[in-house]
Amino acid sequence: MAKESIKARERKRIRTAEKYAAKRAALKEAGDYLGLQKLPRNASPVRVHNRCKLTGRPRGYMRQFGISRIMFRKLALEGKIAGVTKASW
Repeated sequence: MAKESIKARERKRIRTAEKYAAKRAALKEAGDYLGLQKLPRNASPVRVHNRCKLTGRPRGYMRQFGISRIMFRKLALEGKIAGVTKASW
């Protein structure tokens, strides 16, 4: 489990990126790179890192489900993810 402060920081980055998305797009369209530099660093969507919604784990993230590989395996074996079955051949 990730620390709560790390998860909170990531949520703050997401909010900031969404807040400045329209302004960033307008500045990019106009070619005003000095204006872009004056925006907060976390206004860039590149700084947002994908994390597991349940544990906050930054690695092994499965984009399709929004969780880490470890939680995916656990939930899939418990049958809590619809449409996912264990392969056997």
